[in-house]
Amino acid sequence: MFEYSPPLEPWLDILFKDKDIMVVNKPTGLLSVPGRGPENEDSVLHRVKQQHPKAAAAHRLDMSTTGVLVIPLNPNAHRELSRQFRERETEKHYLAWVWGEPAAQSGEIDLPLCVDWPNRPKQKVDFEEGRHALTLWQTLKVENGNSLIKLTPITGRSHQLRVHMLELGHPILGDNLYAHPQALAAAPHLYLHAASLTISHPRSGELMTFEAQAPFSC
Repeated sequence: MFEYSPPLEPWLDILFKDKDIMVVNKPTGLLSVPGRGPENEDSVLHRVKQQHPKAAAAHRLDMSTTGVLVIPLNPNAHRELSRQFRERETEKHYLAWVWGEPAAQSGEIDLPLCVDWPNRPKQKVDFEEGRHALTLWQTLKVENGNSLIKLTPITGRSHQLRVHMLELGHPILGDNLYAHPQALAAAPHLYLHAASLTISHPRSGELMTFEAQAPFSC
């Protein structure tokens, strides 16, 4: 049985904060929002709400994924940021180490995704029931037979980057849901990092880009 044991240090790695938003660098192993049951309550949002009770979630990262996460601190900021994510006005870039070396230097993956109900929380490609999912990718370097990939999700489906790289034939290292045993053993945790996020500030409209260094070598 899975036992949730989130990291406690640092409590919150804050990259930016004003009266409308807080931007944090989420570590691996910490939920973005509370899970089911009191034993899974600890999360980025739960920690933020202890000081900012009106905070809410506008987007999220998988528990195993690290990197930039923005938390709106009031209802107006939440409404505006949720709109930006929903209408794809934000820009996100991820870094990932994947198994092997793609044949091409870059490309796009356009495969619809839906939940794999018998194997939840896994997702799967489904051309009948799946929702449109599009990812752009680019190889940055190759080391020891594995590749550092820059990933730009155009859509924001659950596990999109993880499933799309699997379908490309190059699962992300350390992925406990989708990687084969060799790729799983090649990293101590999922090597997927939200490296940058660009939003318009929900109050001023100023275009802002936030970046966080990956916890693995790049």
